[in-house]
This record gives sequence, structure tokens and C-alpha cells, in this order.
Amino acid sequence: MAVLVGVTSHAVAARPNVLFIAVDDLRDELGCYGSTPALTPNVDRLAKRGMLFERAYCQQAVCNPSRASLLTGRRPDTLRIWDLPTHFRERMPDVVTLPQHFKNHGYFTRGIGKIFHNWRQEIHGDPTSWSVPSVMHYNTHGADVAELPEGTEVPPNLASHPRVECRDVPDEAYFDGRIANLAVDELATRAKRDEPFFLAVGFWKPHLPFNAPKKYWDLYDRTKIELPADPNPPKDGPKIALHDARELLRTKKTLTEADVRELRHGYYAAVSYVDAQVGKVLEALEEHGLADDTIVVFWSDHGFHLGEHGLWAKTSCFEYDARVPLIVAAPKSKGVGVKSPALVELLDLYPTLVELAGLPVPEGLEGRSLVPLLDGTAESVKPAAYTQHPRPAYYKGKPEAMGVSVRTDRYRYTEWRDFTTGNVLARELYDHEHDPGETRNLVHSPVLQKALEEVGRQLDRGFPRSPYVDGE
Repeated sequence: MAVLVGVTSHAVAARPNVLFIAVDDLRDELGCYGSTPALTPNVDRLAKRGMLFERAYCQQAVCNPSRASLLTGRRPDTLRIWDLPTHFRERMPDVVTLPQHFKNHGYFTRGIGKIFHNWRQEIHGDPTSWSVPSVMHYNTHGADVAELPEGTEVPPNLASHPRVECRDVPDEAYFDGRIANLAVDELATRAKRDEPFFLAVGFWKPHLPFNAPKKYWDLYDRTKIELPADPNPPKDGPKIALHDARELLRTKKTLTEADVRELRHGYYAAVSYVDAQVGKVLEALEEHGLADDTIVVFWSDHGFHLGEHGLWAKTSCFEYDARVPLIVAAPKSKGVGVKSPALVELLDLYPTLVELAGLPVPEGLEGRSLVPLLDGTAESVKPAAYTQHPRPAYYKGKPEAMGVSVRTDRYRYTEWRDFTTGNVLARELYDHEHDPGETRNLVHSPVLQKALEEVGRQLDRGFPRSPYVDGE
């Protein structure tokens, strides 16, 4: 076991463990967040053990930049990463990641499933971060198809849309069921060791395709699943704020009402499927007597549109994409069963976990520790949360524009800036006190011009008005 000079093995062993649970494409569609349709009893129970952050935000609503930001503690602009292919070590080779920092201070670290982005195969995640090689961390989401033991026939697909699948198969037929089993086995092994661990468990769902086993579809009555509340683009909103939803619509560009209901049904089924896998891991944590000594973090890399604003999937600066579920359950924390309305960012997890574990804080972190919220000594740690996304959403070379967005207590304000010149191309202002669905762009409202000036200054603090140097 690696132990720092001056740190006894007893002191290292006494440090809390970390169970770091990631999910992909999960918006705040959980029972503990007030979602009426979603059936998520296991995450709901976790929320009762920890602090649920009602207003947590990702730094960019697509996998690679969001995860790279969280795991390095740097914003996408600092990393210069806004796309899917670029590995963060191509930009900052020597940056110390969150699990790497724990490994450097005597922790056993392991990644099971999708934690870092599933980069191209020759890179294989980030081996430097882990004590042992990661497993089930690299693949494509399209490869997550039902697999049964040799000689067993795969049941028919009962769904109709090409991006959904409903088969009567066990949980282990798909990636996440196998990931949960590996995590359960790892916890059994960790319980026999006296070294602290940082176990990262990354589930691939509810990311497309929506293909949870049939028993999770059966939890829902499709006739009772509502259509999107706001299916049209925001009134007076700029076209650049939208996108072509190619992740879903590439297979079928026109959706019928039946398609929409089936897709939303499939998303809820996938959410319940993930919830069940999380439950297996949490149950193992308790069975092995590890729960009282383990910090549990549950987070999603970004949100998701299910037809709202006429959009599907992510890659926008809207609230549906920027807002994420975040739960932190820390031993001896005062924030047990508490829902915090504070504005927080995924970027804040790195310094939070470092402080909770009593580790030194590395230089360069751009988030703020959430410990003052967890211990009840503060009601907020920052006045705003920042999210961004380029246009085109999936670009080659460099973007044409960058959307930069700030979420304050009441407003979301977004500017779309020319990537090379920094000139403002379009603006959006949404009043969450009266319009939480962001259905009306009020940037030209005469009565909100003072508020616009104030929120504009807040945006400039996070995103100074300047072009991206050398177009990179």
C-alpha cells in the first residue's frame, strides 16, 4: 500500500472510503427530486441518507467535456475541451485527476464501468488514475445489446422505434447488470482489506438506446406517461440555441405521438433499471459493514431532453440539459435527508471529496468545496453556476460559436458568441420564478433590463468577453 511520508498506515486506513456512482444522461427524473412518473426507490433511499442538491449543474451537456471537467477539477475552457474525441491528457498531460489524487495518498482506486469518457480504444480511459486496470469502461453505447449464455435464444424485441428495445431478459444481459455484479464483488474484496478505497462505478444508462429489460418497462403504464409539457422552441428564442437531435433522430427523423410515448416510456424504464443496479451496490456496501465508513456520491454527467423545446438528448444550454441530480451521503454529516437549494456545480465534487477525506487540496482546482453545505455552516457557496456548449454541437476542427450560460438564483442568461471574434450573436434570458420550463426568451423585455445587466455581469465573471485564442 502506498503511504505518504509522515502519514502512518493507521491514519490512512482510518480515512473514509469513497463510493463514486456515475450515471449517463440522467436528468432530475427521480422520485426524490419530485418526479411523479419515475420509480427509483433505491436512489430515493440514498437521498434520505445524504444531502440532495436541488440545483446542481454540469459544465457542458455532453459526456467527454463534462466528465473531464469533474474528474480534473477544471472547467472546459481551462482544459480546452468541448468535443467528444479529445482526451484531457492531450491538453494537460500532467493534471492529477480526482481518483489519481486519492491513489497518490494511499487509497486503492478502481474504475468499473463508464467513469471517464469511453475514448477511442487505443487510449483506454485513464490508466494513471487507477490502482488496477478498469473494466467495462470502453465500448460504444450501440454495442450494449442483449447477450445471453451461448445456446440461449434472445427473446423478441417488443418495442417498435429503432432506438428502443424491450426484451424479457435478466439484468445481466446488458452492460449495467454486469457492472453492478462486478461492483458487488469488488466491495466484498475491499471489506477484507484494511486500506481505504475509492471505488468508481459508472453505469451506461439511461443513455440511448433505451433498452432496459422488460420487467422495468412493466413498471409503467404507457397511457399514463405524459407528453412533453413544452414541445415547442422557446418563444423569441434564437435558432442557434437549438440543434438537430441527431443522436436520436438519425434513425427516424419524424416522430409520431406513439413514438414520443414509447421513447419516454423507454427512458423511464432505463432509469428504473439503473436504480435497481445502484440498489445492488448500496446493499452490498451495507452487507459488508462498509456503509458507516464510506462517502457515497451519486451524480449524472448532464441532463436530457425528452421532446421539450422540440429537442431530444443533450448538447444545449437549457435547464433540462444543464441541471443534473447530485447526492452526497457522508458519514457523520449533518446534511442527512436534507434538500439543499444552493447553486452548485459538478466541478465542486473534487474539492468536496478531498476535504471530506482529509487530503491536501491540489493546486488549480476551480470548484468550491460543498462541505460548508454538508455540515450546515453555510446556505450557499457560490452565487451562480456556469454551463456552455459549442455550435455546431458536434464539430470538427473548431466550433463556429460558443454558447455560454449562467444560472443565478432566479435567471438563466445565455450568450452565443462567435468563437473566433467573441462577438455576441444571440442572447437568451429566462425567468425561472415565472417560467421554470424556459418557454419565453425575455432578453428584450423592458422591465427586465436592470436584471439583464446584473446577470450579464455575472456571466462575464465566468466567461470573460474575448475570443478563444488562436481559435482553439
